[in-house]
Amino acid sequence: MHQPTGKGLSFARRMYLPRAIGTGLGFFCVAIGIWPLQPGAWVWLVLLAHGFVWPHMAFQLARGSANPFRTEQRNLLFDGFAGGAWVGAMGLNPLPSVIVLSMIAMDKIAAGGWHMLVKTFAAQAMGIVVGLWLYGPPLLPPTTQQQMLACLPILLIYPIAVGMVCYRVMTQLNQHKRALARLSQTDSLTGLTNHGALKDVLLREFERCRAQAAPTHLALIDVDHFKHINDTYGHLVGDSILRTISATLAAQLRKRDPMARYGGDEFCVLLPETSTLQAQEILERLRQAVEDFRHPELGQLRVTLSIGVAAHGPALVDADAWLHAADMALYQAKHGGRNRVVLAGFVLAREASAVSG
Repeated sequence: MHQPTGKGLSFARRMYLPRAIGTGLGFFCVAIGIWPLQPGAWVWLVLLAHGFVWPHMAFQLARGSANPFRTEQRNLLFDGFAGGAWVGAMGLNPLPSVIVLSMIAMDKIAAGGWHMLVKTFAAQAMGIVVGLWLYGPPLLPPTTQQQMLACLPILLIYPIAVGMVCYRVMTQLNQHKRALARLSQTDSLTGLTNHGALKDVLLREFERCRAQAAPTHLALIDVDHFKHINDTYGHLVGDSILRTISATLAAQLRKRDPMARYGGDEFCVLLPETSTLQAQEILERLRQAVEDFRHPELGQLRVTLSIGVAAHGPALVDADAWLHAADMALYQAKHGGRNRVVLAGFVLAREASAVSG
């Protein structure tokens, strides 16, 4: 059995309110237009049904359809046809006719653009011909003052209703756009900032540090022997470890500290407004928290981190140089025994000592 699609149902719900308001107000506009023609009881029954029953019937037809979107498009064309038929029944009374036709066209172009508008015009033309043929009213009767007054509510209320629907759609689209933007910058596994977005964050922080001479540190974090964990316990356990580390980062770091999954089993952290001693303490606390972690089903599993840290300084020519300095510190941490925090300054000092020696 076919199930209605969410997109189609959403479209039908969006059109329900404008249709209900439009046909309800249009009832009075058409009623005052055909009143001088003394229509029969069946005409009034049809007008009442169209004004106050059709909107609910149209929604139920769409909701019960296997393809609500296509059904609602047919409902929109019927709106145009029915509106044209009432215009024909009024004998093309100028003011009510123009208002009915233009109000119908307004929400149709909002719903489907120019393509739907052209179809609506065709449906309206067919409706006018049918209305003139069925009822045969005198053509172009003069618009009375009562008819003008009866048209004022639809002129005032209906454009507001259509505008509110368009505003709601625009708001939802903006929300979806922001959500997609967040998703494009977020690592799906850990929920942290991804590698691509990290570069923008790092560049902004580098320029800020250069302008304000702010003490800031950049840390690169590597999960020790992560390939061995994957090979021994499987990728599901490996993914669980990465999620645990991302949660530990969020718990141990400050909310204002940017953190990202740099790639694979590597993470990147920025520590703004932080001295070297503070950065060491924060990262050492993080390293210890991960070392103390025990997997609930794999008590024998041990996870440790190697961390390389680089302070922002005038010797760094750009953000890439800053990242390279942290990467060299991480290299030293991994080749110095792993499970440790190494500062880039210390690495550089050892390198300088080796060169002078």
